[in-house]
Order: sequence, then C-alpha cells, then structure tokens
Amino acid sequence: MLPRIDELAKKISINKIRTICDYRGNLSIIEAQKDIPFEIKRVYYIWDNKDNLPRGGHAHKELWQAIIAMHGSCKIKIYDGKSTIDYILDKPDNVLIFPPGYWRDLVAFADDCVLLVLASDYYNESDYIRDYNEYIKYVQDREENPLL
Repeated sequence: MLPRIDELAKKISINKIRTICDYRGNLSIIEAQKDIPFEIKRVYYIWDNKDNLPRGGHAHKELWQAIIAMHGSCKIKIYDGKSTIDYILDKPDNVLIFPPGYWRDLVAFADDCVLLVLASDYYNESDYIRDYNEYIKYVQDREENPLL
C-alpha cells in the first residue's frame, strides 16, 4: 500500500509560494502557468465555518485546483479511489496543487480558517462528481480505459 500512497503524493504537491519579507510585512506572489500549472479562471474562498462542518465531498473530471490557507488551518483528505493522503494547510505561503480526478474532503477547520481556492475553469456542474459510488466507478472506468 505504501507505493500507492507514494504514487498519489507525486501527482499532488504542497509548494512554497514565493514570498518577499521585509520590515513592512510579507508579500506572496502566485503567477498562473509559472507557479501553478494552469490559468486561473475562478477564485473563491471558504471562511466562517462556525460548526466545523466538512466541505468538499466531491471530485472534478477536468478542473485543477490550488488551495491556500490564508489564515488558520484545515486538513484536506485526498483520495484516488484506492489510497488516501492527508494534507494540513496552516501557512499562507504554502499552496496545495492537485489535478482533476481526485476526491477531496476538507475537514478539521480551525475557527479562524480562511481557505482560498484557485481553479482552472469557471463553475460547471457537469464537471463535478458528487456521489462517492459514482466516483469509484469513474476511477475504475479510467483504469480500464486511460483515454477517458
């Protein structure tokens, strides 16, 4: 099972965001196609999760995402249909980048957590897989036919 998790971790990464620090504070920079492997077409943020309710609970067929904890912390559980890997986002100079095809659950929000999400495309409901059993079938179909 360990090689499977290693394989998953190679496709998903937490990268340092270029940050300039001086006596005035910090300035962090992300450039599309340079610091993240896609053009940014949508930006949204999750905040004020008073009851620490889980978010996510879906996968995307085509959408790339980059997630930053601007404030506070959150755990992001990413699943490829066989293995799960957990990432803790707790610094505003780290970005979690992951390609399409992965189920994600956002859990364990700190009270003050603000997550910023950069997405490779506009909102498109048909790109979402919201049912977990449907996701497992999607993964199995892709394994049988990698061109899907």
